[in-house]
Amino acid sequence: MQRARNVAESAGLRKPYMLGARQKLGRVRTVLKNESLAGLASGLHVSPVRYNDMKAFLATTCIVTGALLASGCATKKYVQNTAAPIQAKVDQVGEQTSRNGQQIEDTRSQVKQVDEKAQTGISAAQERASSADQHAATADEHAGAALNRADQANQLGEKNTQELTSLRSVVANIDDYKLQTSVAVPFGFNKYELTGDAKTELDKLATDVKSDRRFFIAVEGYTDSTGSKAYNETLSRNRADRVVEYLVAKHDIPIYRIHMIGLGQEKPVDDARNRTARAKNRRVEVKVFSADQVTAALTGTATTTASREQQENK
Repeated sequence: MQRARNVAESAGLRKPYMLGARQKLGRVRTVLKNESLAGLASGLHVSPVRYNDMKAFLATTCIVTGALLASGCATKKYVQNTAAPIQAKVDQVGEQTSRNGQQIEDTRSQVKQVDEKAQTGISAAQERASSADQHAATADEHAGAALNRADQANQLGEKNTQELTSLRSVVANIDDYKLQTSVAVPFGFNKYELTGDAKTELDKLATDVKSDRRFFIAVEGYTDSTGSKAYNETLSRNRADRVVEYLVAKHDIPIYRIHMIGLGQEKPVDDARNRTARAKNRRVEVKVFSADQVTAALTGTATTTASREQQENK
């Protein structure tokens, strides 16, 4: 920039001088144009003084013209030499600007590509996030269903535990026969034949026991305290035998379900020593023991379990 300023200042200093030289050159051109070569030759032959003056004028004109041409050439060369580096710098700046512009375009293209990739990545991430939300919702639904099934399984487990406890209790008492019914068959003094009232009582007992499946009958014969112990034991067994024979023969009760024993004068129901007390002690006690309540409990447990399994299968 400083060198360009110096060139401009030099051109400003030479401007007046060049203007004067140009004016003189114009006048010379005008003179040459107005006077022809014939008139000049004629003047040279007529007046030597005038010829010398013209010669001097032409010489001066040539010198001035040469000086002007030389000065103009020198000035043009100086300007060219001064402006050449500036032009080179301008060209260099232009080339650098072009390169910078290309780099800017390349950078913009790269930024656009990165932005497109980023947008693609964001879209993919959003899709994955949406898919993850859907999976999470599905997993939540499955977790809720699993929780419900777990609650149902827990309730079922509690029911099974209760039923198992009940079943264990039933199994523990499976041989625990309970007294279901009993009857006392009276006998006359020193007799072991059944009376009509005795048979009626036995008929009723046999009818009730036929509906049972797990039972046994205990037949215990007794006497009063009259007589010897050995005689009373034999008499008590005879009385028990008559009851067993009647139940087996009349009502088809299996013999293996009957347990018979004669105990003589043992276990009196009345310890008094009068006729009424002795009549009470002359007896056969028939007792029915049943375990059907255990069977019913087992059957109920099995039925409940089967019903629940059918509901679950549905």
